[in-house]
Amino acid sequence: MLVGNRMTHPVITITPDTTLPDALAKMKVEKVRRFPVVDKRGKLVGIVSDNDLLNASPSGATTLSIWELNYLLSKITIEKVMNREVITVTEDTPIEEAARIMADHEIGGLPVMRGDSVVGIITETDLFKILLELLGARSPGIRVTVLIEDEPGRLEQLTDAVHHAHGNFVSIASFMGESSMDVMITFKVNGIDLETLKQAIKPVVKKIEDIREMSWL
Repeated sequence: MLVGNRMTHPVITITPDTTLPDALAKMKVEKVRRFPVVDKRGKLVGIVSDNDLLNASPSGATTLSIWELNYLLSKITIEKVMNREVITVTEDTPIEEAARIMADHEIGGLPVMRGDSVVGIITETDLFKILLELLGARSPGIRVTVLIEDEPGRLEQLTDAVHHAHGNFVSIASFMGESSMDVMITFKVNGIDLETLKQAIKPVVKKIEDIREMSWL
């Protein structure tokens, strides 16, 4: 899966001369937490988040009157608070690479570029939605987490065991195990009862970490 498949588009942008109150109001209306900032030619010149805007506002301990406060805020433009060092990705960036970049840089979103144009944005919310799909969170079934040896053929043994017990895979994902010698597999299946599934996979796994019925309401 690539960023272009799951990015939010068309992307909502603002310009550097947008005032802080206007940007905050637009965030509230559009229900977003960040805006790419583009100049009059559409060139990306920065990015601003809700935290940037809130940190630029006076604290609640200010002695300014509401009129003085509103006047000062109306003079603050996005150009003064935006982050000019923008990390971007392209539509053909693998989705896991975008997630790694966000995690490594502790940021919640990345503008997506096509040449010099901003064509979308990929955010932590988009990644959460992908995680829900990856783990089949919106589908009923039996959710299982097992530990298997990290050896060729072990995953095939597990899927064969489920297949021969007439289970139907809804989702399957792998994670780091307890050591370099094993791997954690989380999967969801339907079309089979819990006890039958448990007995089918026991001979081919090191350990069943968790097994439970999951329903979606």
